[in-house]
Order: sequence, then structure tokens, then C-alpha cells
Amino acid sequence: MTAVSATPIVVLVSGSGTLLQALIDASADPAYGVRIVAVGADRDGIEGLARASRAGIPTFVEKLRDYPSREDWDAAVGAQLDAYNPAFIVTAGFMKIMGPAAMGSRTFVNTHPALLPSFPGAHGVRDALAYGVKVTGTTCHLVDGGVDSGPIIEQRVVAVLPEDDEASLHERIKVQERDLLVDVVGRMARQGWSVAERRVTLGH
Repeated sequence: MTAVSATPIVVLVSGSGTLLQALIDASADPAYGVRIVAVGADRDGIEGLARASRAGIPTFVEKLRDYPSREDWDAAVGAQLDAYNPAFIVTAGFMKIMGPAAMGSRTFVNTHPALLPSFPGAHGVRDALAYGVKVTGTTCHLVDGGVDSGPIIEQRVVAVLPEDDEASLHERIKVQERDLLVDVVGRMARQGWSVAERRVTLGH
């Protein structure tokens, strides 16, 4: 690939930032076409923010407990996003559901460690394993304000092995999740996207 114009994105994190790191590493190549203009978080003192700082990326923190209502917090997050004016936002392990003031007309991209619409929510790996499925995986989807309910962009399948526990299965899913997110974010940045009903198409 040759260098292309970089599309600005904001990444939101709540923890260690391994998905963020994958995007930072990919963005180092001008041909990837992505510039992370800011990293936001809902808590301070996390490794995700440290990763951003080491990469020279501006950060912001908006803690829910600092606001009298969820609506006020949503508005504060929305104001931060307005300040950076990203083409879209990636929620990379961000453990809050966006409200209307934060969502607005913005595009949010998220990953989930299961093949949606099966096993949404915070325990997708555990729930899939408990159900006894033979394959699971990871889903990259647009965020619609529900719990892992937005239109699906791409999915990757991961086989469930007989000896798997939640930790071992989740580790193999994470490998695919990072690769999937890097691929989808880069393609959205370079090619654009469109949505018709629940069908997401990358490229115009």
C-alpha cells in the first residue's frame, strides 16, 4: 500500500488497551490511513491511557461519578468528541453504553467476543462456552445504543476446543478480535462505508 490521507478517529477505552495498541501499531504505517487524534476513558490510571501517552496521543477522562446524572456525563463525552471531530469513534474495551447525547449522529464501532446476535453482553465467552457451542468468535459492529445490538460489519469464527475453559478460549478470540478491528477500521478509513437497514458495506 502507498501512503493515503489519514482519517481522524477517537478511541475510547476502559482498561488495559490491547485493542488500542493494535490500532496504534497499525496507524504507524502511513498506508493504513488512520490517525488516532485522541484516546478517551471513563476512568483514570489505566494502561490504555498510558499506551496513548507513550504514543504521543492526546487523552481525556470523563468519569461518570463526576456528573450529577448519566445525561450530563453523556453530554460531556459528546463535547469531548466534538472537540476532536473524528470521522468515527472506536469503543475498544469501553465498558459504558453511550446515551443519545454522546451518540448523536456519530458513528461508533465496537467489537464483541462472540458471534452476534448470539451471546451479547459482558460475558459472551462464558455464555457461549456454557451453552456448548462448537464455534464462536468475534464480531465487529456499529453501535446503536443497545447492548451489542448494532448492525454487523464483519465476523471471525473461532473453534471451541474440548479442553477449552473461558480463559483459553478468550485468548484465542482476542487474537482474532485485534486483527478484525485493525482490518475493519483501516478499511472504513480508506474506503468509507454505507448502511442500508442492517447491512453494512465497506467501500463506496
